[in-house]
Order: sequence, then C-alpha cells, then structure tokens
Amino acid sequence: MQKHYPLSVLMLSLTAALSSCGADQTLPKGADTSLTSKQLTATDAVQFVEQAQQEIETLMTPSAQAAWAYQTYINQDTAALSAYMNEKLGSLSTKLAKQAADFNHVEVDADTRRKLDLMRNSLVLPAPADPTKSQKLSQITSDLEGMYGSGKYCRDSEQCMGLTQMSAIMATSRDEAELLELWEGWREVSPPMKPLYEEEVVLANEGAKELGFEDISALWRGSYDMPADDFSMELDRLWGQVKPFYDALHCHVRAELGEEYGEGKVPQDKPIPAHLLGNMWAQSWGNIYDIVKPEQKLEVIDVTAALAKHNYDEVTMVKQAESFFSSLGFEPLPDTFWERSQFTKPADRDVICHASAWNLNDIDDLRIKMCIQKTGEEFAVIHHELGHNYYQRAYNTQPLLYRGSANDGFHEAIGDTIALSITPKYLKEIGLVDTVPDASNDIGMLLKLALDKIAFVPFGLMVDQWRWKVFSGEVTPENYNTAWWELREKYQGVMAPVERPADAFDPGAKYHVPGNTPYTRYFLAHILQFQFHKTLCEISGNTDPVHRCSIYGSKEAGAALNAMLEMGKSHTWQEALASLTGKGEMDASAILDYFAPLKVWLDEQNKDRSCGWTN
Repeated sequence: MQKHYPLSVLMLSLTAALSSCGADQTLPKGADTSLTSKQLTATDAVQFVEQAQQEIETLMTPSAQAAWAYQTYINQDTAALSAYMNEKLGSLSTKLAKQAADFNHVEVDADTRRKLDLMRNSLVLPAPADPTKSQKLSQITSDLEGMYGSGKYCRDSEQCMGLTQMSAIMATSRDEAELLELWEGWREVSPPMKPLYEEEVVLANEGAKELGFEDISALWRGSYDMPADDFSMELDRLWGQVKPFYDALHCHVRAELGEEYGEGKVPQDKPIPAHLLGNMWAQSWGNIYDIVKPEQKLEVIDVTAALAKHNYDEVTMVKQAESFFSSLGFEPLPDTFWERSQFTKPADRDVICHASAWNLNDIDDLRIKMCIQKTGEEFAVIHHELGHNYYQRAYNTQPLLYRGSANDGFHEAIGDTIALSITPKYLKEIGLVDTVPDASNDIGMLLKLALDKIAFVPFGLMVDQWRWKVFSGEVTPENYNTAWWELREKYQGVMAPVERPADAFDPGAKYHVPGNTPYTRYFLAHILQFQFHKTLCEISGNTDPVHRCSIYGSKEAGAALNAMLEMGKSHTWQEALASLTGKGEMDASAILDYFAPLKVWLDEQNKDRSCGWTN
C-alpha cells in the first residue's frame, strides 16, 4: 500500500536517521539563535519558510535519485548512497520542524502559518534535542525495521520460512493446524521488539513535547486540519456508518467458516479466530472467497485471459492505463516516463518489486516501479499507480510545501478511485471483452471486493487507535498485547486463536508498527475512494448502478477531478473535498450505495443466523 510521493513531502515524513539539532542550524537572515519565540517576528517567519523551501529543494532531487537507484539496482553502493541521503533528509526535517516550532506563538498570516504547521507536523517520530537521545532513537528505529525485515519462522534447523512464503501458504491452505502453526510462528519474531518499542515511545514523546505537542498521539492526530480530539471523533463517526454493513459481512463469513472448519473451531457467538481469514493479520479476507462465495454459478470475466488473448505485454498494459486518463482529458505522460520507469523485473540484478509511483524532481520526472505480471490484478494496480502520477503532476506548480495530497488518505484514495472504474463496461469499451455479464452476476464481484476493502476498514482504524493509546500513556507496556486484542475484538470481531504468552508483542508482527508508519491514512482512503467514485460517476452522467459505473471517457469528470488534484496541500482537506463533492465532510454512505445489492444478499443469507459477538 505504501507509495513514493513527491520527495518534498516524503522527506518531511522520514523517521530514519533522526539527528540532533546542533550548531549547524540556520535561522532566517538577521535572526539570532538565542531569540525566543516572543522576540521572533512575522517577517522572520516568512523568511524562514522561504529559506526552508530552498533547503528542501537542494536535497530533493538527488535524494530521490539515490532512492530510485537503490530500489531498482540493489547493491552495496546504492544502499550506502541511499542511506546517506536518508540521513541528510532526516537531519534536515528534524531541524526544520524544530525551527518551525519556534514560531508557535508568533502572529503570522494564514499561508505562512499553514506552511509552518506542515513542517512542524511533518515528523513521524521527532528526535529529542539531546544528541545522545537523538542517536539512540535513530538506532532503535533502524533496529526495529531490521528485526522485522529479517524475521523468519523455523520449523527445524533445516526448514525456515520468511513472511512472503508464510503469507502464500496462509492464503491458500485450508489445513487449520498448519494455519495456526504459521500464525503463531510469525509472532515469535516480535517479542524481542517490545523493550525497544517501549524506549522508542519514551524518546519520541520527549521530541514531540519539544515541538509543542502533548505526545506523539497529539502530533499524529493534529495533522488533519482539525483539533486532534475532533479528528478522533470523526473517525468514530465514519466507522459508525460502515459498521452495520461490516457486521453483515462478518456474520456470513463466520457462518461459512464454521461450516468449513466446524463450530468447535469457529464458535458462532464469538469473534472469528484470526488465523482462518486467509491473511497473516486478518486485515483482508479476499483469499477465502472460495469458502464464502455464493452457491450459484456466476459468469466472471477473466481479465488475465483477455489480456493474453489480445497480446497485451507489460508496456501495452501501461499504455492502456494511460489512455484511461487521456480519455478524461489529462495530458499524456512525458517521454521520460517511458524511458525511465521500471515495468518488468530485470534479469541481471535485484530490485524492489513492490509497486510504487514516483516524481523524482517534483515537476514532471514521473515514473512507476513495478515488476508487472500479465494478470487482471496487475492491470488494476497499474491504473492505481498512474493515479498517483497524475496527482503528483497536477500539483507540481504549487509552492514546494504544498506539493502533496490534501491529507495522507487522499493519495491512496485517488489511485483506488481510478481502479474502481475498471468495470466490465470499461473492459468492453477498450475491446478486451465482447460482452458485459448481466447484473445477476454482480454479487460475486461485490462480495470479493468487500472481502478485501470492507473487511479492511476496522483494521485500518484500530492500528492507530492502539498506538495513540500507547503514545498517550493510556496503555502501558505491560498491557500492550492485551489492549491490542481488546481493540481487534471490539472493531473487527477477530480474536487470537490461542491464549497469548505473557511476553507476546503481537502488534510488532505487523510491519507498520515497528516500521513506524501511520496507518489511519489507509482507513481514510477506503472511505474516500467510494465518495470520490460516486461523485465522479454523477458528474459523468452515469445512469448505471454506481458499482457498474466507469468514468472512462468523461471529460467532465476528469476536469472536476483535476481541479481538486491541482490544489495539493494548499487548502485544507475539507476545502479540497468540497471542491469535488460539494461538501467538506467525509461520508461513508457512498460505501453503502456501492454495495447495496450485496447487503440485500447478505441479509438474506443471515436471516436464520445468530450475528454479532461478545468480547
């Protein structure tokens, strides 16, 4: 899910290599390092913002180039160069955030205040000013990532498995004992992380206080153009809109799993055991579609076969995705995109294949990095990645600090919004298929999508709910694991399949926790993409049910979308959202509209079942 956004934004969120703010810091010309915030002036603030943007600009492109070189040609030299530039960026972002905090109590114009706040809120884990503590935090963040990345489960001295291999088995195995073994095995990786994580929380909270925040929780929640506590309530409101539909999906899935494994393994009045949902973290359930799918035979388009039939190679797939955006009125991608992108895995070197979208110079050096497989799933991913590229280009004329998405959920949501338009109707319009299956076949498609997207929503919410409680001190180290499972049961209706050991640190088995990557962005993206899709379909004049709508070919929808994308971060996300949808409030009811036929079907399946769970 993670993507590479414009480096002006990326560098401000780096957590690696946070170094102390020492004598090398530079304040605006004429400002003295001994000045307090009371002595600083609005003129100083404007000068500081301009100088900060110039400093960022100096490092931005070479840093992006180093990162690209490493990810597309992994060796000792590119790794060292990338690490060096990351350290430079981490040091700069720390310096700028802390200097921006010096202006917390200086009265400045709204534009300058927004830019100062963007810098102050940019650090995920701000380092304390004390050089020893700063270095310690940097070491811990590096160690935690390394512990996760090198994690493996060994059945014996001869047979060890990494996460990729274990996840592949979790996706396809229907052997409950094997699933439990792997589920428990991966969670042996994380207990050694716990003391480091405890120390990291203490150090990062100290850094947050130096920036003027109560703790890291207040910093993270305060990055959304509204008071931190109000943002928490907003998330609960959105979840309340989705929960009835999620509960219906949960009820059906639990009943079908009970038939598959027996109600002794899947009690029908309790949360679902986490190892049976086809995913190491039970965050998306699409891999168990074969267990929970409708009984009737459904006509499903095989996009992979259609691509092969029409001789699509990797570049043709990308060209077709580009034509989707061209049909909306967007300018073609630059020639350099085709010259510099990585579309396939090179045969002669190691690369990072995880799909990502890049704008290396923050202007028009757009690229995607993929190891494209000629499948229907990858066809959708390509459309998604190009969504990021067109967003990056749309805001490239904004001041440097405004080159980014309106909030961190928007970038992911835009990519996913485009992917929602890859409907049978679109596939027919571009000549990949000859006919569109009738509406009686929609339930299967909607169920599979819901297993991935709706099943994810409460997980997307609870990860940071747990972290915020940890950061604020509400959850103490001895209760880390207990609180984790309390939240998973409350929101997801998913439980640990066995009693957890006293030293368990199950949150650490999910990359984003030891990797210190905020997770609420993914929850927001799952809400926003359906709101965007519904609005764009209405603008396009669509008359089909919204789940059958594709905005392909609609210049009107393209113009409306581009107008929002061009704003970047120059306005609040509420203003950006209102520019497209007409209201500045996120609304999950669009999910209910999209999946309405599935909700009717689920209610029919569940009519004689006992739904819900007790924690």
